[in-house]
Amino acid sequence: MVTLSSILAVSAVALGMVLTPGPNMMYLVSRSITQGPRAGIVSLAGVALGFLVYLTATNLGLSVLFVAVPELYTAIKLAGAGYLAWLAFKTLRPGGASIFEPQPLEADSAGRLFTMGLVTNLLNPKAAVMYLSLIPQFVEPAAGHVMAQGFLLGGVQLLVSMAANLAIVLAAGTIAVFLARRPGWLRVQRYLMGTMLGVIAVKLATDRARPVAV
Repeated sequence: MVTLSSILAVSAVALGMVLTPGPNMMYLVSRSITQGPRAGIVSLAGVALGFLVYLTATNLGLSVLFVAVPELYTAIKLAGAGYLAWLAFKTLRPGGASIFEPQPLEADSAGRLFTMGLVTNLLNPKAAVMYLSLIPQFVEPAAGHVMAQGFLLGGVQLLVSMAANLAIVLAAGTIAVFLARRPGWLRVQRYLMGTMLGVIAVKLATDRARPVAV
């Protein structure tokens, strides 16, 4: 069965991925600030469904497809890196905005909030890398049913990600007010986020890791 060390390792990786700025965080924070915590929570439910889709697809053999056709995996990874690079450019360019800086966005319905949360996560390269490349590294074939291990470790990742994202959703408004009163801090936060997105894009594009069949 899954070892405690594997569970702790996946938890640490999941927390690190959540705290690294990316599409999910940007969408959740923007909606929480413009429409309130309830909108952020509805959006987070869509994000959670996206994780479940990846988790199920991976354990039912999507990773096997990418192992068999590495060019497809590489194409998806490069597309994700390009998307993150574009987000970094938009953040760092003159006139770019911080994710915690309120923007004039129209209010969306609960259905649209949920759908956009789902789509944002399905197109999130961090989610793809998490399930297709990172979590399978902690599956131990000698420890028992491989698919059961995959679902259990994926469940651990999902719980950690949802807990951390919920904290971000609930705190987004307070953080936005704090930074709005301190323009210098807001600018520093924007530059740090843009730089981190750029670094992740470069690492993703140059990483030679391959998906592991589970």
